[in-house]
Amino acid sequence: MYFIVYGAIRVMGKREIGKLSMFDLVVSIMLAEIAAFVIEDTDKPLFHGIVPMLTVLVMQIAMAYMSLKSRGLRLMIDGKPVVLISKGTLSRDEMRKQRYNLDDLLLQLREQNIDSISEVEYAILETTGKLTVFPKNQNGSVSATGGNLNSNSIQKPRKDKVDGFQNIKYEGLPLPLIMDGKVQDQNLELIQKTRFWLKNEIQQKGILDFKDVFICSIDHNGKIYVSPKEDPK
Repeated sequence: MYFIVYGAIRVMGKREIGKLSMFDLVVSIMLAEIAAFVIEDTDKPLFHGIVPMLTVLVMQIAMAYMSLKSRGLRLMIDGKPVVLISKGTLSRDEMRKQRYNLDDLLLQLREQNIDSISEVEYAILETTGKLTVFPKNQNGSVSATGGNLNSNSIQKPRKDKVDGFQNIKYEGLPLPLIMDGKVQDQNLELIQKTRFWLKNEIQQKGILDFKDVFICSIDHNGKIYVSPKEDPK
């Protein structure tokens, strides 16, 4: 059973041993319970454990494959990141929806050497439960951190606003405009641009249609990054 569980985890991919999403956590718990069911009762045939484990394995691989093709399915399975602090202001409604109390927030801030909410520009609760923090510094810029702060993690001062992209301010916040061929209209509205502008940008990169784009994002300098679904031949 040890080698069967080990093999199942290897087949499911390294994602299973990283930060677990809710779906991954359920799969891991089920594998452990099925293995224990057979180990505890030696009178039961081994296939009573192998068959359900293979079933869980096939379901996990199938769901992982389908989630590669559908962002909507990914959001349904894993959820989406939630902004708990924006420009130093707590979002109590979001904290209430996530059942995330103030003690949890302060604990994770202290783990990243942040003493006060006033020191935070943005705090994002990831789908894994990890809190990503963009702290302020004395120059008014921010830097992303998922661990302890040090002098090297603070970014150099940068111009807060870029001509034509007044809402893109921070190097730590690249903004996705297309994901899996789907235009993120809410992000286009955020930078005050249109689909017509976006299509011109991807056409300059040699891509004719939105559906042919795997990921397109824009950084605080207004630089466009585009990755096609298929590598150019």
